[in-house]
Amino acid sequence: MIDPRGRRLGVDVGSVRVGVALCDPDGLVATPLETVPRQGAARRIAELVEEHLAVEVVLGLPRTLAGREGPAAEAAQAFKVELEALLTVPVVLHDERLTTVVATQQLRGRVKGRKQRAVIDQAAAVAILQGYLDTRR
Repeated sequence: MIDPRGRRLGVDVGSVRVGVALCDPDGLVATPLETVPRQGAARRIAELVEEHLAVEVVLGLPRTLAGREGPAAEAAQAFKVELEALLTVPVVLHDERLTTVVATQQLRGRVKGRKQRAVIDQAAAVAILQGYLDTRR
């Protein structure tokens, strides 16, 4: 169990969609929650924090395989600032290297067409949050 006890939201922010995941109060298992349009995503995440009584938001920080931060990481950091203006709970950045690639591979053949993108975003959010939880045990 991680401290403090409580639900956490995992967030995979993209330029078009934002995947959101949620964990149990003991911080053991992350599960998909929803995918929201990028426009207005910070407001929706603030609503989800309140609705689920989340104690923390874990935001994926995209880095290159070499560990460098590029434009996508800058966008994530800007989104963090946007979230922090709306939230009273901490927003932490967590390395998300390869989470979208892994999510895509895990879902290959299971979900088709347009629905696949939204599910991939949620699966990437699950990978971000689960990775964070696993480092805190």
